[in-house]
Amino acid sequence: MKRVLMLLANGVEPLEMAAFTDVLGWGTLLGNEPVQLVDVGMRPLIKTTFGLQLKPNNLIDDVDLSTFDALAIPGGFEPSGFYDEALDERFLSIIRYFSETKKIVASICVASIALGAAGILKNRRATTYHQVEGIRKQQLIDTGAIFIDKPIVVDEALITSTGPGTALEVAFELLEQLTDKNNVNEVRIKMRMPMPSSEWYQKPQVA
Repeated sequence: MKRVLMLLANGVEPLEMAAFTDVLGWGTLLGNEPVQLVDVGMRPLIKTTFGLQLKPNNLIDDVDLSTFDALAIPGGFEPSGFYDEALDERFLSIIRYFSETKKIVASICVASIALGAAGILKNRRATTYHQVEGIRKQQLIDTGAIFIDKPIVVDEALITSTGPGTALEVAFELLEQLTDKNNVNEVRIKMRMPMPSSEWYQKPQVA
């Protein structure tokens, strides 16, 4: 069975977290191959972006990273303290481990800022949440990333995206890399989740 570690920082965006839990959960129940999602936090109680509190089932020191096939990181908001933990050295060291061992790393929205801070985006195609004159694009570029203004950017086993609205598609891309395209298509049908148009995949955040 494939295993995915979902790394949660305080201030995480609930919708982005739910995309991983739902898509991989549906894939396990109704797909052709089970995928176990293991949620991991840096603290026993997390306060999410909009105040919802949750208790991770595991803490960082409790898991053996070598037993996982992929890393999934939902993003969050700065006012909620997301970067305090997402840029913590313990958080970044986990990202580096998955990159160095050539495993899949999937991030949503500003979680890619942590990927850049971990040093894994140099000369890699990636994206993040971006507004006109926004700082996040520059933060990504400053880490050596090749910024691409598209909803989802896939550079081999590295998946980045631009915001909560891309979360499901990131999760489907992760599931496809772990299993296969036919499986993802079947899970989409069972979830009643249509494929976005080709225009959606090409549309930049800033015209």
